[in-house]
Amino acid sequence: MKAAVCRTFGQPLTIETVKIEAPGADQIAVKTAACAICHSDIAFAQGKWGGTLPAVFGHEAAGHVTAIGSGVKDVAVGDRVLVTLIHACGTCPACAGGQPTSCDRAWDALPTPLSDADGDIVQGMKTGGFAQHMVVDKSQCIKLPDDIELDVASLLACGVITGVGAVTNSAKLKPGQSAAVIGAGGVGLNTIQGCAIAGAAQIIAVDIATEKLDAALEFGATHAVLSDATLNDQIRALTNGRGVDYAFVTVGAPQVFQSAPDLLAAGGAMVMVGMTGIDDEVTYKPVNLAAMNQSLVGSRMGQTVLARDIPWLLQMYRDGALKLDELITNRYTLDQINEAFADTAAGTSRRNVIVFE
Repeated sequence: MKAAVCRTFGQPLTIETVKIEAPGADQIAVKTAACAICHSDIAFAQGKWGGTLPAVFGHEAAGHVTAIGSGVKDVAVGDRVLVTLIHACGTCPACAGGQPTSCDRAWDALPTPLSDADGDIVQGMKTGGFAQHMVVDKSQCIKLPDDIELDVASLLACGVITGVGAVTNSAKLKPGQSAAVIGAGGVGLNTIQGCAIAGAAQIIAVDIATEKLDAALEFGATHAVLSDATLNDQIRALTNGRGVDYAFVTVGAPQVFQSAPDLLAAGGAMVMVGMTGIDDEVTYKPVNLAAMNQSLVGSRMGQTVLARDIPWLLQMYRDGALKLDELITNRYTLDQINEAFADTAAGTSRRNVIVFE
């Protein structure tokens, strides 16, 4: 099959013919229909998070099941499925407690199904969606209905569940509360949508680009604020001096994680949605957080439970409460993936999608 292979960090991907194994026990083979590009894919390809090469990245995917291994019961050959990076063992305390994104084995290295004449090719994020076919664990898939296009559905695999889930699952924002969403890119827009769905009274979008703030208002923000040295004063002015109940940081910039707690009201929480580089560090004064009953909340993949959250999000989409089609800026073929990467890295697109069909 054809796949976009990363052989050198920071260099263009190459379209190559690679081999993929048949599914084993508890695995599903999927013919890829679409795979959206996430900034995490770019970060991995640039070497910001380390890793081993060669590798095939891509983790926001959807397609058709072509084969199943023993132990797979929830999908059948021919089914349309969403494919995510959420690999869960199903038996550890986190999984048993309904928290698959905190699975004890989430970061375990697994054998890769990909190879070429020189040996193994790493399956990026246990998915490898920038390829014509994927073989993934059954925990990473959920069946899709027929009333959503697969390129649109692929957005649900990461960007949408990460943003909306940060609000509904991680923060558990209540109606009437206030939020600042820092970063109005793809994940930020979905965080804004999550705040609107949850009933936030104030949703303050923050970005350095006016065009992104315009989009934020379209997706449900009640206010749009340009980020500068007066940000704290602007937030306090909008909240009668109180600050916000939640500051959602959807960008991977360490300086934003450093300053976001200053925006919080007493009892507020900073929700860490975006991912920094592995060597980035920030510092806090614990006494300030403790004295104000504030907290820092991690939110990997929006703490999503696929079987619970995907059907709900699809219903929100049908009802018009969740925008998905409007998130796609451009569609590219696999041969155009480096152009798609460059456009995504430029930060002007909401979501770009590689389409295979």
